[in-house]
Amino acid sequence: MSAADSNLLRPGVLGRTTVNVVVALSVLYTLLPVLWLVLASTKNRDALFSSDLLSLSDFSFLQNIGDLFAMDGGLYGRWYVNSLLYAVVGAAVGALVSVACGYAFDKYRFRHKEKLFGLVLAAVMVPQTVLALPLYLMASEAGLVNTFWAVFIPVLFNPFGVYLGRIFARGYVPDEVLEAARVDGAGELTMYTRVALRMLGPGLVTVFLFQLTAIWNNFFLPMVMLSDQDLYPVSLGLYQWNSSASVSPEYYPAVIMGSLLAVLPLILAFVLLQRFWRGGLTAGAVK
Repeated sequence: MSAADSNLLRPGVLGRTTVNVVVALSVLYTLLPVLWLVLASTKNRDALFSSDLLSLSDFSFLQNIGDLFAMDGGLYGRWYVNSLLYAVVGAAVGALVSVACGYAFDKYRFRHKEKLFGLVLAAVMVPQTVLALPLYLMASEAGLVNTFWAVFIPVLFNPFGVYLGRIFARGYVPDEVLEAARVDGAGELTMYTRVALRMLGPGLVTVFLFQLTAIWNNFFLPMVMLSDQDLYPVSLGLYQWNSSASVSPEYYPAVIMGSLLAVLPLILAFVLLQRFWRGGLTAGAVK
């Protein structure tokens, strides 16, 4: 191979090397906190601050799990169930609402349609922390503060999910199929539930996963709305324990183990539903 040919190949090699290095650093940046969490969850309170995390001594993983669910009368288990209700049920209902709204924006004509959709897009850019105080005032007027519904109802409506719902409806549901269903005498509700919704399956799962992640990690809204510990989600409960750990160090292993268990539902959801959300993310790519 001549020197000229070698020079032509060199930028490609350097480019691939750069990409590999960037990817490796990104993976390392992402996985190192998780690795630390896994290793730290195997240590008891004394070993957590005095020993090497990589050592196999002071292995207390099972003991830490038992202590976690026994702490404060088993409060963590209650928080975990609360988070599952807020996140799983809320994401499921919210995904159905978002996809239905997106479908309506794409398939129907009504007055000021694009202006209303513009408001939806504008709402996507509004930080959730800005909405916390207005939501609190509305919940206070309705008598819902410090109840399950104060956290559950606001998470059912997601402007970004509506935007995705319209994209998925355009990519997955051909107008010709709907026209054929109308010719066969199907009503609009029947056509949506029996025809369109089945086609929107990958998009529905994608919106569900986005909302599941957002609701599960939601912290500020429960902190504003709730004062009863029995209604706390995992995120807020662990924050409270971590604040108490400076006075009561026995909370440190519980916080670490609780944080490790808190990420498991999200990992499980992405693994089990990956074939659906991968398809959903490419909706319309070949149109």
